[in-house]
Amino acid sequence: MTTTTYENALRIGSTTYRLAATADPDLVVELTGTDSSGALVAEGALRLPADAGGRLGKLLGQVLDALGRLSTPAPASPGNRPANANQPWTRDLDEDLRVEWLAAEEGSPSADLIRGVARRLERSPTSIRSRLARIGCDPDVPGRVLSGGGAEVFGVQGPAQGRVRGKPDSGGEGVS
Repeated sequence: MTTTTYENALRIGSTTYRLAATADPDLVVELTGTDSSGALVAEGALRLPADAGGRLGKLLGQVLDALGRLSTPAPASPGNRPANANQPWTRDLDEDLRVEWLAAEEGSPSADLIRGVARRLERSPTSIRSRLARIGCDPDVPGRVLSGGGAEVFGVQGPAQGRVRGKPDSGGEGVS
């Protein structure tokens, strides 16, 4: 009888994983993981009937893939968050954001504008987008107030939430 062996290694972060699979006559799969200092951090072995190796290998791959997708990244450390994250919004900040958004040129990419405002206000783009809807601005279209239908989608009051001051070039006319 012929013995067949498959060996491979993979480095993930600072850990090197080695896999050796041997068929003689059963299929034996051995896995070890060592960190950069050579310390053993993972090990395991499977003994399977040789004729089931392909199907069980597929099942094992699906399970490991699903477990990998369930893993969530560690929460962001406070040092990685914008300086004003979780700080309350003031009327002045709301008004400045509203005036800036409504003064934006039509056709400006909303994502770029939101990122710029987020950097300037030291908040996340997500918080800016959310706040735009809350103050009656359409977060998808710079320079436009949020329609009643849009307010319903975002679950906010929309433009009826309060009077929106006109753009600087609108001759002082208010927008409702």
